[in-house]
Amino acid sequence: MQLQAFRQITCIYKPLIILNKLTYVSVAVLQRPDGAFLMARRPEGKAYSGYWEFPGGKVEAGETSHHALTRELHEELGIEVITAYPWLTRVFTYPHATVHLNFFRVTRWQGEPHGREGQLLSWQRLPELTVAPVLPANDPIMRALQLPHLYAISNATELGTEVFIQRLQLALNNGLRLLQIREKGWERPALRELALRSIELAHAAGARVLINGDADLAREVGADGVQLTGSQLAVCRERPNFGLCAASCHSAAELKHAAELELDFALLSPVLPTKSHPGAAHLGWDAFAAMARESSMPVYALGGLQKRDMETAWQSGAHGIALLRQAW
Repeated sequence: MQLQAFRQITCIYKPLIILNKLTYVSVAVLQRPDGAFLMARRPEGKAYSGYWEFPGGKVEAGETSHHALTRELHEELGIEVITAYPWLTRVFTYPHATVHLNFFRVTRWQGEPHGREGQLLSWQRLPELTVAPVLPANDPIMRALQLPHLYAISNATELGTEVFIQRLQLALNNGLRLLQIREKGWERPALRELALRSIELAHAAGARVLINGDADLAREVGADGVQLTGSQLAVCRERPNFGLCAASCHSAAELKHAAELELDFALLSPVLPTKSHPGAAHLGWDAFAAMARESSMPVYALGGLQKRDMETAWQSGAHGIALLRQAW
């Protein structure tokens, strides 16, 4: 069957007009420390036999999504889940059913995965898969898996340009792979020069760079994408034409709109009190989790965080964290 036969009707936030009964499914993205993830080939006799997918299965009556995940992975792969983080949620319509997919990143387990139901297994890496075809519901998941867990925001205003460039090089050497250039109040020539120097270093290291709030500058300097401000997001009606496009969000309504635009990811802030806005209202982890865990796109936590908060962010449904001062 051609991929065109499948039709995605909505992301989790869009109004749902579903004729078929929703089938709730827990899905596991098993990830090894080296970045490889496990895919399974659907065996003969099942719908879409021969297609590759992430392991998982239906949520049964009385189960939570996490309980279903652990049960399915034991039944399908013979493993016991130790650590699983809630990640993304999607609704997808196949010709035979509409499925509500709860994706988890599984990073620790006991036992060696093996196909207990006759399915073939394969460890894969991005950007190139060696298996095909893959169920189309997983296409956005592949894109999300290519995003690193740390998103750094430039701080040349406080550090000075030369010190920032030095620290950027050090961070790139230590594995930084996603950067946002955001220097409020800078004149365009100075910002352009900083962007050009940062992009040259980042691209040499295999990292990607987004420009905050200025699509024209992003194109001019050869950036990989643009980060929409909250005010830009509010009036945006279609996804900007960039390889990467993200948005700064502060509420569930803004996350909803960003998801409707099919952006690649969002920042949700402020999670904790920040140095730049002392005494200002902040979300807290509970409110952050309530929004992030229902998102169909990766969400980075931002605001008052340090690198040690990564684990808490993952437990709260975040893809990762974004850092300003603490990144440098």
